[in-house]
Amino acid sequence: MRKLALGVAVEFAIVSMFYGAAAAKEYKIGYVDLMKVFDEYKKTKDAEKTIGDKGKVKEAERKTLVDELRKLKDEQALLSEKAKQEKQAVIDGKIAALQDFDRKARDELLKERNDLLGGIMKDIEKIVNDYAKETGYDLILNSRTLLYGTEQGDVTAEILKRLNK
Repeated sequence: MRKLALGVAVEFAIVSMFYGAAAAKEYKIGYVDLMKVFDEYKKTKDAEKTIGDKGKVKEAERKTLVDELRKLKDEQALLSEKAKQEKQAVIDGKIAALQDFDRKARDELLKERNDLLGGIMKDIEKIVNDYAKETGYDLILNSRTLLYGTEQGDVTAEILKRLNK
């Protein structure tokens, strides 16, 4: 919530500064719906599919580990007390391995997702910057922190068109 308030305050200050100097020059200001651009960008969809596919592979590997653990527990039920205790040590080791696998898989997928999404955000920023320079915009704001904007100021569709070429 603080970041949002800070973002709104900064954008308000920037816009106020431009409007304060408006007597000297007309400023061209637009906005873009970054969430929409991000969601509808084809690279985002490709990245989600890649991560989803890798998640399915990890889930299949996890299922194999869980099945082994269940088999060991079923075998344990049929053993004598001494043998049960020995089998429990094996089961405890498998549980620890499963937990370690879960942690590593989650961290690995999260890192890959963050890397992919970071690259996507860089693509979006570059297109927005290039578009602003080509079309003479002085400012392009994120619509998320915008309280009001006219239809004419919304450049989301043009950004999406350029990104998905």
